[in-house]
Amino acid sequence: MLALPSMVASAQPPTRKPPRLRRGDTVGLIEPAGFTDDEFDLALVEETVRAMGLVPKAAPHLLQRYGYLAGRDEARAADVNAMYADDGVRAVFAVRGGWGCARILPYLDFKAIAAHPKLLIGFSDITALHLAFSAHAGFTTIHGPNAASSWGELSWNGFRTLAFEGGMPTYRNPQATDDRLVQTRWRTWTIRPGKAQGRLLGGNLTVLAGLVGTPYLPDFDGAILFLEDTDEAPYRIDRMLTQLALAGVLRRVSGVVFGQCTDCRASGPSYGGFTLTQVLKQHLEPLGIPAFQGALIGHVANQFSIPVGIPAEIDAAAGTIRILEPAVA
Repeated sequence: MLALPSMVASAQPPTRKPPRLRRGDTVGLIEPAGFTDDEFDLALVEETVRAMGLVPKAAPHLLQRYGYLAGRDEARAADVNAMYADDGVRAVFAVRGGWGCARILPYLDFKAIAAHPKLLIGFSDITALHLAFSAHAGFTTIHGPNAASSWGELSWNGFRTLAFEGGMPTYRNPQATDDRLVQTRWRTWTIRPGKAQGRLLGGNLTVLAGLVGTPYLPDFDGAILFLEDTDEAPYRIDRMLTQLALAGVLRRVSGVVFGQCTDCRASGPSYGGFTLTQVLKQHLEPLGIPAFQGALIGHVANQFSIPVGIPAEIDAAAGTIRILEPAVA
């Protein structure tokens, strides 16, 4: 029988810093959720990692498949545990998201993981690992592109600044100077103006909402909550934000950044319903805290790398996220 962590929340200790990355470091490749069963696709991922100046090391069960998962739960968890126990591995990249990270949480050796702080990089379903690591391992992770993501210039520059240089960037959406680039996704919208500071916690809204009531959520008191999602109709975003409100998460945070909600449109006629922005305003305005929408976080070709657990300041009127401490040692 699996032993689950205690449901009793404890005081959040200061977030520890994993070592920064250096050219020539070996980094692990894991698939804790969906599968990649094509060796050519994996070869492309490895080339991406080498282009960063890093040496990829594939987990033992990579390229396995079990239904829509990258192997059985125990095997995927074993790969995570092995990468954190391996002193020759400096950081760990998730190859892709999908679904399945929450299924492996009971099999993770958090005591051993906590003893070997290493950056975990990924997004989407990897949110379950970011949150669980924050709650039970206590070190920084990076909500950013998966290893198989496109890694555009904005994505790479932000990640390099955080992970290699130990920098403290201020994130703001690029200003489109070409009419062809003027698209909604480049804009930020202020829901409630103001500045707020707190530890960055969050990720994919669907995954986060699914962890409510489990022992794998960190303490959100005073945190800056950042969220993103994809392929969710506004009413489902409404339902999940309602879940966070009823669970007491929303009233404990100091600010909210809702990033990209890619292809989040109503599946039927939109008349008579709420838009995504209207849903966000309904939930976030009454909190009386700074909040804005549209930061480049989530399922987009270029996305920010957000250091989970690191203090930041948001300016909801300016649409900025300013990192206040290095994410790495």
